[in-house]
Order: sequence, then C-alpha cells, then structure tokens
Amino acid sequence: MALFSRTWTKLVRLSKHVHPAEKKSVRPIVTSARREMDISGIYPPIATPFRADESIDYGKLEENINKWNQIPFRGYVVQGSNGEYAYLTKNERVELVSKVATMVPKDKLIIAGAGCESTRDTIEMTKLMSQAGAKAVLVVTPCFYKGQMTNEAMINHFTKQREKKTFSCSSTVPVILYSVPGNTTIDLAPEVIITLSKHPNIIGLKDSGGDVAKLANLVYKTKGNNFQILAGSASFLLPAYAVGCVGGVLGLANVLGHECCMLENLFKKGKMEEAKILQQRLVGPNVCVTRRFGVPGLKVAMEWFGYYGGPTRSPLQPISKETEEIIRQTFISNGFV
Repeated sequence: MALFSRTWTKLVRLSKHVHPAEKKSVRPIVTSARREMDISGIYPPIATPFRADESIDYGKLEENINKWNQIPFRGYVVQGSNGEYAYLTKNERVELVSKVATMVPKDKLIIAGAGCESTRDTIEMTKLMSQAGAKAVLVVTPCFYKGQMTNEAMINHFTKQREKKTFSCSSTVPVILYSVPGNTTIDLAPEVIITLSKHPNIIGLKDSGGDVAKLANLVYKTKGNNFQILAGSASFLLPAYAVGCVGGVLGLANVLGHECCMLENLFKKGKMEEAKILQQRLVGPNVCVTRRFGVPGLKVAMEWFGYYGGPTRSPLQPISKETEEIIRQTFISNGFV
C-alpha cells in the first residue's frame, strides 16, 4: 500500500521534472516495419514447471498454458526472470520457446528472453529464439561485471557494430530492453534508454524499477520514436498506464491473470475509482510473489489457483510453511483467496 502511495506522489510531482522545450531534443528515427509491432497489453512472464528431479515438465506447461489461454493476455513472455532462465541451459531456453509456440493461439505474441552476459552470446540467442517462434526478444542488461557496465558499455552492447552484426541490427525480430535492478543491481539509465529508443529495431522497454516519474519522463522523451514501455510489476501498473505506458509484464499475472487484465480494462474505460481500488488490492500479493519471496513464493501461490507451480531449480529453495502462511494470509486479506 505504501508503494502505491509513493508512486502516485511521484506522479503528482512529475510536472516539475519535464519541460516542453525538451521535445526538441528528440530526433526522428529511421523508419522500420518492425516499429509497427504493437506490444501493448498484459503478459505473464511464465514460470517454468519442473518435476521433482528438476527436469522440465512439458505436460504441466501445456496444462498451465491451456488455462492462461482463457485469459485475455496479449501474449506470453518466455524466459523472463520468473522463468528461472538463469538456471537453464541454452538448449532448454530455446526448447521452451519452441514448445510454447505450439501451445498458444496465433494471435498471442510470444516474447522470448534472449539476454546473455556477452554480446556475442546474445546475438546467437536472439537468432535461436527467433527461429523457435518468438515474435520479439526481451534483452536484460548484462550485470556480472557490473562495475564496468557503464552507459557507454550498455549502448555498445545493444547497438554498436561487432563484425558488422549486433543482435539489435541483425535480429529478424524486434528487441525490447529489460531493466530489472532488483535482480541485476543495474538500473538502465534514462539517457541510455532515450538513445537506444532511436534505433530502428529497438521498439520498447520493460522496466521493473518502479520509478513512475522516470517512466513518465521516458514516455515523453521517446514518444517521437514510436517507442513503447511496459511496466515490469503489478504493484505500479495503474500509475504506469496513467503516465503513458502501454501494458505490463507481470509476475502476478501467472496467478491473478484475470485481475491484472481487469485493471487494464478499467483504466481504458476510464473507471478510475474501481481501477484504483483493484490496484491497491494487488500490491500486497504482488510484493509477496516478487520482491519478498520471489519465484518460490509465486509457485506456491500458483497451486492455490489451479495452476502447476511445482519445485524451483536449485539453488533456489522451497519456502517454509510459515512463509507459505504469510503469503496465503496476504491473498486472503486482499480478497483473492
């Protein structure tokens, strides 16, 4: 609840940070057919279902997908942070995207996580994800050598020529930037995002930082580039919509997909009081299954709503019964269980 209040406070203060004259600094981009892709809407970054031996259970994946297909999602993010992609092999990552592509209707947009630590590996992964059926790729900021990940390094990673190829230039599908400082400790700088927004094949950003003033400023600074921004958390989805974001990639949508889509619908219909109340109710459960208890908490909550969560892959550990009860009571107190 406190997080929601802070985001609205930032929204009120926003006008102090943006000046109309700044619009002149935005240069037109090179036109590209890939810029026509509309990524607006709600996406669950789907959890990867494992068996007890930590192998991937594709039967359970299909069961989950069949249930999610009944929800008006715009599509699916495969191999996002909630998919435990960091613990999967290259072949597993690609195979998951390939399997999901056979399980979803053609009108659903598949966005695949293709980020790797090196630029070279990201180029290869982007190509493989495209071949597996992804319509766009989500590329997280490299972070292992975080002390060296300067703004220049980030811009070079996404755009500079290396043997006349980078994933942004050579990819046959559009690229979406992914800033998730809670995991990487790197918050992609506004000046980097604004620069990258001018690239003809970088079409958007998923931002999980939660700074609504930053999001609003980015929407304003990139609007001449046909650049789209997705909220990376259900905790600030409504404020993100209010400042011009076009949708969200929401871990909570694995569990409360209908409710996340309902919030989008209420906003679009101008039912702001109902939207505000629903947003407030989503904050507590979202914090439990993301920032506080992470993927193990998310997978436990999935079981309560008829999905298969299953175990995580080591070294992630299962949550305790005490923690499970904390999560359950949070869902109950907000009217979801």
